[in-house]
Amino acid sequence: MKVITKIEQATAENRPFWSFEYFPPKTQQGINNLYDRMERMYKLGPTFIDVTWGAGGSTSDLTLELCDTAQSVYGLETTMHLTCTNMPKEQIDFALKKAKECGIQNILALRGDPPRGQEVWTACESGFSNAVDLVRYIREQYGDYFCVSVAGYPEGHLDATSFEEDLRFLKEKVDAGADYIVTQLFYDVELFLEWVKKCREIGIQCPILPGILPIQNYNGFKRMTTLCKTFVPQAILDELEPIKEDDQAVKDYGVRLAISMCRRMQEEGILGFHFYTLNLERSTRLVLEGLNFVPAQETVRPLPWNPSLSKKRANENVRPIFWRNRVKSYIARTENWDDFPNGRWGDSRSPAYGNLGVHGVSLKQSMKEAKQLWKSPQNLSEICQLFADYCSGKVLALPWSDQPLLPESGAITEKLVNINRLGYLTINSQPAVNGVESSHKVHGWGPQNGYVYQKAYLEFFVSPEALDRLVHKINQDPYITYYAINKQGDLRTNTQSDEPNAVTWGIFPGKQIVQPTIVEAYSFTVWKDEAFELWGEWAKVYEPEEPTRQCIESIMDNWYLVNVVHNDYQDADAIFKIFDIEDEQQ
Repeated sequence: MKVITKIEQATAENRPFWSFEYFPPKTQQGINNLYDRMERMYKLGPTFIDVTWGAGGSTSDLTLELCDTAQSVYGLETTMHLTCTNMPKEQIDFALKKAKECGIQNILALRGDPPRGQEVWTACESGFSNAVDLVRYIREQYGDYFCVSVAGYPEGHLDATSFEEDLRFLKEKVDAGADYIVTQLFYDVELFLEWVKKCREIGIQCPILPGILPIQNYNGFKRMTTLCKTFVPQAILDELEPIKEDDQAVKDYGVRLAISMCRRMQEEGILGFHFYTLNLERSTRLVLEGLNFVPAQETVRPLPWNPSLSKKRANENVRPIFWRNRVKSYIARTENWDDFPNGRWGDSRSPAYGNLGVHGVSLKQSMKEAKQLWKSPQNLSEICQLFADYCSGKVLALPWSDQPLLPESGAITEKLVNINRLGYLTINSQPAVNGVESSHKVHGWGPQNGYVYQKAYLEFFVSPEALDRLVHKINQDPYITYYAINKQGDLRTNTQSDEPNAVTWGIFPGKQIVQPTIVEAYSFTVWKDEAFELWGEWAKVYEPEEPTRQCIESIMDNWYLVNVVHNDYQDADAIFKIFDIEDEQQ
């Protein structure tokens, strides 16, 4: 969806809205961590995010990748920055073409800052001289396909000969086809409000979003405001002076200041706010909480997983549960699908299914970070304890799970810890839920006034001997279905049908039953390749002669990957009865 459409919807409903800016990190680990942060900040309910563009397209590939991933994997409506700095027209054409191919429909058109080491901005050969030319060109080439936004400068652009001239340039950008304006950062709210008034007086009627940069640390604040020649009211400088050596006190003050600035603007009817996050999360989150900007549950969880905003996946409302903790690889496997009939998950036998592309399977962590995180377990008992520690929150990630356990696992955490200590190494789980309201803070998802349900589900690795004992118990409970498969592809199951088994569903007013999460045999056999390969990636962290590597490789080569569904969703503890602690200890 175009950002301007979302802004117009919020304005019509007279409700506040907010957005976040990110920049491309310099390292692969920084990129991985930014993706984690984007996924977490999705829960803060931004109307959109934007990603900056390096001078001369220096970050063009990464900017496009970040925008594409944010939109298709994490479900964040994304705006791509595009600058004129050192960008010949051919490079602009390429960037716009790639953006459209990725399904990006929102562009922030900027002249850009001078390249590093160059004091005066000059256009490159065949390039554009200013943002007005870029806006016109986008409209000439693509009509109204893109929503185009531009920058505004409440204190006037540094290169403008006068404040009035800068306002005229802004009016030209809007007249050329800009849909809305995002401002440069500022700290004088009254100055901003007066500037908005002057914009309206000269006929600029499009939405104007104030750019808010919560102060993170004193030196950074001074550097940024000096670079941008931003006016800072003396009262702010006076309040910072006695605490400038205390980083936490400065951060806390920055949050309070941003909240007070936004409240003052709200008094004057400003509804939308654009936060320069500096790729950080905490301050922005605290500002939103302080403003009581609570996103609607429908916005944060329209489905149990973040719906992709890729146009190719517009009707997708069903996914296999196996990739819940590795969404990026699931999207990579299915990005070229053309099989989403009637909004269902599609045919898992599609010839496009299962290809992970050039990226393959990998750990999120570097080798050094992996060793710091998981240490060097010497034997099976220590590996079991590592998995148990993950379930209890003492370890923050596993190769199969980049994030800590979801809040919904709180009800079964102790049971998960116990079965991991017994040698059932869990990598995915969900508790049974019997008709809680869709607005429930932990289990809720989907439209208001509905009810949601879940079957208890567990996925884990287990030794062949323990699997035999487990299957014996499973066979005594007619409500349990399971699949078990080893690295070699030997499949064991008590399920005779190839039909998908819905493990999450919701019932909402005026809608058919929605079944967004399933267990299905074919997709499980595809997932097992990735699941076992992650053991191999983990093993590579250690030298071949190390006991840790030998133990990990033994599990990879000999154990089974198992998923178990207890189909009686009314009995929350039933799935754990097959893990009889006393029997296992005898």
